[in-house]
Amino acid sequence: MRKTFSLLTIAFMFLVACSSGSNGTDGDPGGETLVIGGIPDQDLSRLEERFNGIAEYLEEETGLDVEYRPSTSYSALVTAFGNGDVQFAWFGGLTGVQARSAAPGADAVLQRPRDTEFKSVFIVGSDVSAQTLEDLQGLSFTFGSESSTSGHLMPRFFLDRAGINPEEDFRGQPSYSGSHDKTWKLVESGSFNAGALNATVWERAVAEGQVDTSKVRVLELTEPYYDYHWLQHPDIDQTHGEGSATKISDALKSLDMADAKEQKLLDLFETDGFIDTQNENYAAIEQTARDLDLIR
Repeated sequence: MRKTFSLLTIAFMFLVACSSGSNGTDGDPGGETLVIGGIPDQDLSRLEERFNGIAEYLEEETGLDVEYRPSTSYSALVTAFGNGDVQFAWFGGLTGVQARSAAPGADAVLQRPRDTEFKSVFIVGSDVSAQTLEDLQGLSFTFGSESSTSGHLMPRFFLDRAGINPEEDFRGQPSYSGSHDKTWKLVESGSFNAGALNATVWERAVAEGQVDTSKVRVLELTEPYYDYHWLQHPDIDQTHGEGSATKISDALKSLDMADAKEQKLLDLFETDGFIDTQNENYAAIEQTARDLDLIR
């Protein structure tokens, strides 16, 4: 009986020792997985290629264990970031502001050069006679995701400035397609007379021959504003080891178009590199979102 008890005790102690050695406590940078994410604003297969590639690259460059975790919606990613389930994520201007509100102390750290002067595009069916935003009155209209900066927040801002109230002046209530790709497809198919989306997504789709430009055309390109950026959770260094946040940012800033593999990653983000940014750059978006009760 004593022999059996002793064997069980030794086995239990062995299991405890193994467990405590792999839980990543006491600042062990190798004991936790860095989870990255991105808003689901485009085709799922493109997002998988983009963020799995970034996860693999960051693992190689930082020595951290990195995993991409897809999100089902914009709001789901904001919630996951607020909970700390995702610690480094690619947000639009609005969702980034919402995520910082959910995780006080989070920092916008990197953006593409084009994100300093980002634009939305208003599109209409080719058979629609509208020539200005004011002419959209009485037409059917679709935004992208309700949480999208370039597909909803800023287009609504520019519509308001043109004297258009989406809830009162369109034919029926405005729709929310859920993603930029779906927006242009809905207008192209004739399901809606007009819509608004990320200008970068539109330009890429046209360049790749995905859009039937005999059925849909550009109505207006907006003035520039700050938009997409990488946001880091305030607990990264505490969870993954001192200096981890800096290593992650430095790795992404060092992506080089001269390297074929790294060029492919940058191409997936429609850029030639990442540059520094800061929370203050999104103050105007935050104020607009508060005015529309999208942040409280």
